[in-house]
Amino acid sequence: MPDPLPTLDEILQGNARFRESFAWGGLDVHPRRQVAILTCMDSRYAAQPSLGLDQGNAHVIRNAGGRATEDAIRSLVLSAHALGTRGCIVIHHKKCGLYGTTNDDIRSAVTEATGADASSVDFLPFDDLEESVREDVRTLRACELFPAGYAVLGFTYDVDTGELAPVEV
Repeated sequence: MPDPLPTLDEILQGNARFRESFAWGGLDVHPRRQVAILTCMDSRYAAQPSLGLDQGNAHVIRNAGGRATEDAIRSLVLSAHALGTRGCIVIHHKKCGLYGTTNDDIRSAVTEATGADASSVDFLPFDDLEESVREDVRTLRACELFPAGYAVLGFTYDVDTGELAPVEV
């Protein structure tokens, strides 16, 4: 059985421990390495350390599957134009919860649990990890809202080994 949700006291105690060694005050809002990372919301890895980046080096946009959704693109465009990023690193990972499922599977689970109709939601599941990265890299590269020269790279990440592998697009 999974651990229950943290209590208010556990959250506040955890924050107190975090603050004891907090060293990031005063960082600039502009990421030092001028890069954004678009990746999954998965709890098994931290995006910046997996790339050898420190706090304050990159913006991190996380969503289910690390997909280039309209909202992710909104965040990346803001990151580029208002905060100076000049590229994006797309990372999808092995053992993702969206891998090997379908929209119908997810929609049925939502309806069964809530009674609500989720038929209008595209959850963007995928059956080919590398192809999902290629698709999102192509989507971002084709977006006219990024500045000239905006670079987009794609990778897969192995949650069991920590290995990052480039995906050719």
